[in-house]
Amino acid sequence: MNLTAAAIDRNRVTLTIVALVVIAGVFAFQSLPKAQDPGFIIRTVLITTRFPGASPERVELLVTDKIEKKIQEMPEIDSINSESRTGISVIYANFKESYKVMRPIFDDLRRKVDTVKADLPQGALAPEVNDEFGDVFGSVYTLSGDGFSYAELKAVADELRDELLKEPDIAKVSIHGQQQEVIFVEYNNARLSELGLSPQQLSASLATVNILSSGGDIVSGRERITLEPSGNFESVADLQRTVIQLPGGALVYLEDIVDIYRGYKDPPRSVSRVNGEPTLAIAVSMRDGGDILKLGERLDVLMPELVSRYPWGITIEKVWFQAALVADVVQAFSSSLVQAIVIVILVMIAFLGLRTGVVVGSLIPTTIIASMFTMQIFDISINQISLTALIISLGLLVDNAIVIVESILVRRAKGQNAITAAIETGRELSTPLLISSLTTAAAFMPIAMAKSAVGEYTADIFYVVTIALLSSWLLAMTFVPMLTTVALKVEPAGNNGAEPFEGRWYAFYRNLLSLSLRCQYRFLAVIVMLFVIAIFGLGLVRQQFIAPSEDPVLAAKLELPLGTSIETTQQVIAEVDAFIEATYFEPASGERRVRNWLTFIGEGGPRFKLNLNPPNPNPANSFVIANTLRGEDVDEVIAGIENYVHENHPDLAAQVKRLENGPPVDYPIIVRISGSDFDALYSIADQVTGFLYSLPQVSNAKNSWGLQTKKLRVDIDQELARRSGVTSEDVAYSLQSGLTGIDLTQYREGDELIPVTLRTIAADRQDFSKLDGLTVYSQSKGNNVPLKQVANVELTFEPGIIERRDRDRTLSLNVQLRGVATAAEVADVLVPWLEQSEQGWPAGHTFAIGGETEESGDANASIAAELPMAGMFILLLLVWQFNSLRKPAIIIATIPLGLIGVTFGLLVANSSFGFFTILGLISLSGIIINNAIVLLDRIAIEIRDFGRTQADAVMVACQQRMRPILLTTATTVLGMTPLLWGGTAMFKPMAITIIFGLAFATALTLLVVPVLYSMFFRVSFSPSEAAG
Repeated sequence: MNLTAAAIDRNRVTLTIVALVVIAGVFAFQSLPKAQDPGFIIRTVLITTRFPGASPERVELLVTDKIEKKIQEMPEIDSINSESRTGISVIYANFKESYKVMRPIFDDLRRKVDTVKADLPQGALAPEVNDEFGDVFGSVYTLSGDGFSYAELKAVADELRDELLKEPDIAKVSIHGQQQEVIFVEYNNARLSELGLSPQQLSASLATVNILSSGGDIVSGRERITLEPSGNFESVADLQRTVIQLPGGALVYLEDIVDIYRGYKDPPRSVSRVNGEPTLAIAVSMRDGGDILKLGERLDVLMPELVSRYPWGITIEKVWFQAALVADVVQAFSSSLVQAIVIVILVMIAFLGLRTGVVVGSLIPTTIIASMFTMQIFDISINQISLTALIISLGLLVDNAIVIVESILVRRAKGQNAITAAIETGRELSTPLLISSLTTAAAFMPIAMAKSAVGEYTADIFYVVTIALLSSWLLAMTFVPMLTTVALKVEPAGNNGAEPFEGRWYAFYRNLLSLSLRCQYRFLAVIVMLFVIAIFGLGLVRQQFIAPSEDPVLAAKLELPLGTSIETTQQVIAEVDAFIEATYFEPASGERRVRNWLTFIGEGGPRFKLNLNPPNPNPANSFVIANTLRGEDVDEVIAGIENYVHENHPDLAAQVKRLENGPPVDYPIIVRISGSDFDALYSIADQVTGFLYSLPQVSNAKNSWGLQTKKLRVDIDQELARRSGVTSEDVAYSLQSGLTGIDLTQYREGDELIPVTLRTIAADRQDFSKLDGLTVYSQSKGNNVPLKQVANVELTFEPGIIERRDRDRTLSLNVQLRGVATAAEVADVLVPWLEQSEQGWPAGHTFAIGGETEESGDANASIAAELPMAGMFILLLLVWQFNSLRKPAIIIATIPLGLIGVTFGLLVANSSFGFFTILGLISLSGIIINNAIVLLDRIAIEIRDFGRTQADAVMVACQQRMRPILLTTATTVLGMTPLLWGGTAMFKPMAITIIFGLAFATALTLLVVPVLYSMFFRVSFSPSEAAG
């Protein structure tokens, strides 16, 4: 008993199973995690090592290079990028995208880095390994309070963090914009010299008093009692009352010779501002596997409740709330899916009649809901990619029901009873339809197999399409035939099995087909000519990797020249904030555009989205995230900020753009120039920059190394220093304590450790002219020596940053483009010029192109690498189905010709060719294969079961399959229209590709396939035979 017979024989069981699956699917849709985008693995680890006071070149040679050498030993490494700046080394270890389980690899990296610690220079701190670089903080709030001090706001933020971490769906809470509290011990150089004290002596005195050491233990009877000596500072008063012994033996309190007070680290490492005002940003990260919508609902209830516990004036504002964006995306795509389902069902009813249309159309919602149930089993979330995959599937899955019902109607018209017709149709078509479903699914296989982040991002298309197609096949073999036995009434035609194919559409197609079959070579010549024109026409289509997001959000990276102080950065950003406020937030005239914005100064803030890389911490850099009232306001605000920055702050490099879709791409084009010589790198960069600015598409080209920065070099005369009893360490200590300050010890307050910093008073610290007059304390002789007596201070220049890629010094030119200019068109001009110019560069200096061009190439290459495997699988299925090599060759030969309609559609719609266009081509290939399989199988049935000649079989089979193929085309094309007119820009190229490509692919199936069949099998058509 076959599957169809079993389903009809036990129809109550079939109905019960279908009903249970539908109910489970409805519950699955409600419980499945919702997300804006599917996740992909961040395979990057950040290693940060501080080497206070060291120049970038010393950091590079003594820290960065040693760590990179050790990391490079790992076979899983793909690339290593690093930045060596004054006092800090930052290394990005990027692993190959073929690896999926990263925890063992990350642990191995930690062990590798640990082995380097012993080789690092004295003064370098232990490397910090951050293997949670990809953690996403989907909710960000700002905390403000009019009239409240920073300390009070920080206490509130800490309490909020503790409360939020109690929630089961929250994994992490980070606070940004917080300042490091410090106990300052400020001295006057003149006063210390008068007392005969040095900063070193003060430091030693405090270190011996502030201890937390065990005093051992003592046995008393049956007990052992621990001894704990006092001495550690428990209050600022303890520090103030510390007794200091002067060189003459006199004792004084510390507060009598220095000023002691609480403050915050000066200058701050980072600052946060909301709507132009200081704030603390509280970022919330969801646990793995959580539902962002449910977490958002919980936070909407919890945050107001928590804030209500505090005094009036404490305010919390939502600045980034991904749950709201996800809700909008899911609602929009769910609406598109429902519209597409309704459109397809109406098309079925219009073409097939009410009863038949309802039977065929019942397969669609049942399959979609059943797919939801299966998605839950395989842990596939509801996101814009998976919902798009369901929309793509509509036209594919309805084809199974159309073919089944069409065949049943034909059999019943020939006199078979309802049950026999259904069972025989199921037996006849189960294998062909299964093969066609599997080959269509296999066309999407390279997407899931691609070893790239883009492949991971779009892999749900393959999984969901496969689930939908197999669910459709199973229902088409069971549920649909069962419905036809009770819902369809067909009167026998009584025409002895002849198929009339009456009507003007059949007549038109018959005439066109017969003409094509009689003029085979001329017909194919026209098709080949159109294909060649399409190939050339594709070069006229603008290229874009993935269109940006249309969310009402913009992000801005603002970079001042390297070496800029954070105080200067704050002043510049304050002016930018004032412009945004006056122009878009609270305009004197016109409509408000910006809802709110959050600025991070000196850091990049949290990772708001998986595909948004936060900038590196740097006093010269800032990052802005702004929410507009509407999505269409974003472009206007971007243009306004760019123009303001260009006109008022020409030294401020601004990259203002919409959020990205897909894996992160920092710049459209990055020109990487590698070599060993600093001067040569700067010289080559100047040449390339000049050429870039000569291109009309380029708006900005930023040198990632920037200009060389100033440095005051203190050149110690060792002979004079030894005569004066001064060591190099004495000089360095006196300079540091006199200018930036030295951390002496730590003050413990509750569970917090607050550093105690020794520094000179502001009058000495901030007066550049007093540098020469700075005194150096000689520990060997116990006297003070003027700095200018043992050293000369001179101004020098050095690179502010040294970047490396795979251990080669690499200077990058980050290129931004104007308007609708694309990376591809600029690269077409730039790369040949670079190749020619490279011949005149010093030996060992090379270039590479990165950015969107590189990402697009890598993504396309990752899919292309898997195409042979998918092709072999499809070929095997086709050979299995037909037990022939010629028929698979016919099908494969027709696939590329779908490009004719695609090129026409992209040009007419002024769309772009990118990654999602390629996905559309893959979808198109699956539909072409599916239609061709059913048509060729029908030709074989006409010859085998009805004894027709090959010529007659071709004509009859083509006419019999015309309506199912046209219906498949109509349902697919019309089903894609909600995605075209109501979807996001990211999916429109794919929708255009499928709509226009399929329109021509229909002609391929109905005309090219029979023509190729007649040529491959040497079928001749006389005028009478071709007329059918």
